[in-house]
Amino acid sequence: MAEPDYIEDDNPELIRPQKLINPVKNSRNHQDLHRELLMNQKRGLAPQNKPELQKVMEKRKRDQVIKQKEEEAQKKKSDLEIELLKRQQKLEQLELEKQKLQEEQENAPEFVKVKGNLRRTGQEVAQAQES
Repeated sequence: MAEPDYIEDDNPELIRPQKLINPVKNSRNHQDLHRELLMNQKRGLAPQNKPELQKVMEKRKRDQVIKQKEEEAQKKKSDLEIELLKRQQKLEQLELEKQKLQEEQENAPEFVKVKGNLRRTGQEVAQAQES
């Protein structure tokens, strides 16, 4: 880049250009803020003044990534894990059925319970006589 002619001349009549003063950079508040930002950058801290929309979008993206990882982990289950899950589900079903039967027996009328007891005692007596 070519230098202007007035730099070489020592003519006192010419007005030499001077760098303009930026009032924002000279203000004390700006200097303090700039110093704080530089210190935070050195420490690795970033300012957390993100817009709300950007925060929400980042959260959605993180949740989506986590959900995809979970789905991939479920797809990669071994045969043993699949069999164990099936057995666990069967056991839970059996337990639920037992609970339902107990609730039905507890909620049954009194005469049904007595009838069941009479049948059992009648069968026990018949077996005792045969032996």
